[in-house]
Amino acid sequence: MNRFEEQVAIVTGGAQGIGFGIAERLGREGARIVLLDINAKGLAGAERALAGQRIAVLALPTDVTAEAQVHAAVAQALDACRRIDVLVTAAGITGQTNVPADQVDPADFDRVMALNVRGMFLCIRAVLPAMRKANYGRIVNIASVAGKEGNAGMLAYSTSKAAVIGMTKVVGKELAGTGIVCNAVAPAVVRTAMVAALPEAQVKYMTDKIPMKRTGEIAEIAALAAFAASRECSFTTGFTFDATGGRATY
Repeated sequence: MNRFEEQVAIVTGGAQGIGFGIAERLGREGARIVLLDINAKGLAGAERALAGQRIAVLALPTDVTAEAQVHAAVAQALDACRRIDVLVTAAGITGQTNVPADQVDPADFDRVMALNVRGMFLCIRAVLPAMRKANYGRIVNIASVAGKEGNAGMLAYSTSKAAVIGMTKVVGKELAGTGIVCNAVAPAVVRTAMVAALPEAQVKYMTDKIPMKRTGEIAEIAALAAFAASRECSFTTGFTFDATGGRATY
């Protein structure tokens, strides 16, 4: 199946984890992939891994919280590829966890919001002119069940992902009827390097809330994101797709 043949997909946070998994899935279905990530070493490894699968890939080290870097990366992608059909905003961090609200470090809160919210906003803002010109685009934001329900001990992360869901609703409604749709995917806990770095008690707290009694797999999130990024997703916008093993069913 080549749903993305001749399409170009920008994936932020593409050096590892969910971002890389989505990039790999889109690339296997024919997309040319543009990877953005601040981790230059990880980005180079991801580029080699995709190229080894004969996936066309362009890797651009980028801090998505820096407006100038985002615009430069999008301009470089357009110069090289002439189009942007898909944007997947997967760059994100958890920040400090297992911390009561009144003990959250304001600097850590700001850091999480800067990457998870401002970075997403800057990327959406940067690609929209090209998508509007083409009268087509798919924007897929990686949210979290924490943005729907809140995870105790994860105030900054939960707040940021609630903002992601809100941003998705606004952008989706504003662009309805333009050929551009914007949706989000909200996973429950998925075993990634980011999750592996969390305290085990925090991971257990999140996993115990899942009716399926297991964590999600990157491939499962990538499959759902691929649908949201495809032409088939043409009558759904501003929506948050559940990927929580039954935890959030609304």
